[in-house]
Amino acid sequence: MTRFAKRFAIIGCVAALIDLSSGCAALANPPDLSGVWLPDIRDQKRQETANMPPWKPEIVPQVQHLISEEKAGRPFLVLSHCLPHGMPSWMLMTHNAFELLTTPGRITMLGEVDGNRMRRIYLDGRQHPEDPDLTLFGHSVGHWEGDTLVVDTTAIVPQAFIAISEAVGIPNDGDMHVIERLHLTAPSELHDDLEITAPKVLSSTWKTTRIFRRYPDRHYEITEGECVQEGLTPGKDKNGHDIFVPNAQQDEYGSVHTAK
Repeated sequence: MTRFAKRFAIIGCVAALIDLSSGCAALANPPDLSGVWLPDIRDQKRQETANMPPWKPEIVPQVQHLISEEKAGRPFLVLSHCLPHGMPSWMLMTHNAFELLTTPGRITMLGEVDGNRMRRIYLDGRQHPEDPDLTLFGHSVGHWEGDTLVVDTTAIVPQAFIAISEAVGIPNDGDMHVIERLHLTAPSELHDDLEITAPKVLSSTWKTTRIFRRYPDRHYEITEGECVQEGLTPGKDKNGHDIFVPNAQQDEYGSVHTAK
């Protein structure tokens, strides 16, 4: 090998090592998603009609009824009985800020208003439990694919709504699976690309995107909300969907009442 060829080979090896080092550094230092994020409510409203979920045929009249009732000034309260939004409604239609906290092996999402709004996204390599306890937010595990955080959520209660607005939503009725891909399109603009599979109420997987922004030059904090909770029990609505209903054993004040 000539001196020139050896020098060229050495330069090539050094360049390759630099590229490898840069790639490893990028993987070791994923994008910083921490901070307080505010939803793009205007885009939420646009998607209410521009990207409707693929409801099953028998669900469509129920959705149309909810839309008509809202237009008539009689909105259905998707967020009733002081329950949290749940998944995927929190990401789909929240009007409130939320905060992302990054700690080793986990991202925690804290929501504003009515309390009890918290998601844990585990990044420590764990799998979903084989026999999970179903919850409104489900069980979320995530991993990084380049600059994108991929989150897989299962174990969501059947009563959790798929809601496109605060007045239009249908309970998922069970077996729902949500995949999210969170990525920055600008230093302070976060896109959440969702794929929602709910075989009881959707005819196919629904793909939609929600946009959130943070404002580092301003000072935002998550505030506490309070709500008087009722005692609830699983039940059915008139369409046979799984919902929570007031517990008949509770008095008119619900489960939280202090006599004065």
